[in-house]
Amino acid sequence: MFRTALIVASFFITGVAAAQPWETKLFDGFDGQDFSPDGGLYYRENFEQSAGTVEFQSSVKRNGNGGLKLSVVPTCPDSLDGCSERAEIWEKTALRVPYDQGVWYGFSVKFADPVPSGDHRYLVAQWKREIDPGAEGDFSPFLALRMNFGKLFATVETNYIAPVSTGPDGVAAACGPGEVPVWGRPSVNQMRMLVAADPAWKADDGNLFNACTDAITVTNHGNPLPDPKSGWIDFAIYTKPGADGTGHIELFANGKPIIAVKGHIGHADKGLGHNQYFKFGPYRAADVTDWTLYYDDFRRSPRCADVLPQEACPFP
Repeated sequence: MFRTALIVASFFITGVAAAQPWETKLFDGFDGQDFSPDGGLYYRENFEQSAGTVEFQSSVKRNGNGGLKLSVVPTCPDSLDGCSERAEIWEKTALRVPYDQGVWYGFSVKFADPVPSGDHRYLVAQWKREIDPGAEGDFSPFLALRMNFGKLFATVETNYIAPVSTGPDGVAAACGPGEVPVWGRPSVNQMRMLVAADPAWKADDGNLFNACTDAITVTNHGNPLPDPKSGWIDFAIYTKPGADGTGHIELFANGKPIIAVKGHIGHADKGLGHNQYFKFGPYRAADVTDWTLYYDDFRRSPRCADVLPQEACPFP
């Protein structure tokens, strides 16, 4: 009791609360032979991750002395339906950010040649909500950077909300002002919205998104996502989920604002945890080729200026 009183008294005297673990500024330039203790990152070991390799190397880098090479090779047996192959880097559990808090992430990625160009499921980075043991369902990332047909695009997920309009399956929706293309999955209480794409993206590339929703608003700043073949891409992203309509995402690439998203972002189902978490690295449905991505300059902070140049920040 006496120790608690001292802590409370200290707060009122100094006017400053003790920083929480998630408020720690993280950075890893991948310049050594292992993850930096200042980055809060690790490689998780499991069956799907056994398809991946992690290499701290100095041949391909954006800044500093090194960069991270993440690769996947075919490992899924034909008999295992739904198998995936991953080489994803995770935030340490103790440093995860509460689901109702906003935080800035930054990282750079370079696609190794050849860039996969098939009709397939490829993810470069994803943000998810914790799932408590025993929870029912498999919840997609509330924000993901994806690739299909060799083209980069971004999606946002939330709980299912009846769309404004729905067209035939397999036909990309033509949405009106204030509406966003969406793929609804009422059977699992989820829906996926298409929010950004690269310059080569065509309407038919999004034929999965056959409906329109106004559950989010997307402010397009006139800059598309970069082409995956364009070299190093530096992302800066603000994430604040809010399945009740209070969500907020800011997406920058190479210092340019791409989109701002506000509204219903993320999931609020029974059994979901208290935190959001971030993973990056190649993740795909089972495939027959090798795939490599390079990463550099990971950073995370509740302050924009720790991730983006201050003059580019939309808010502190």
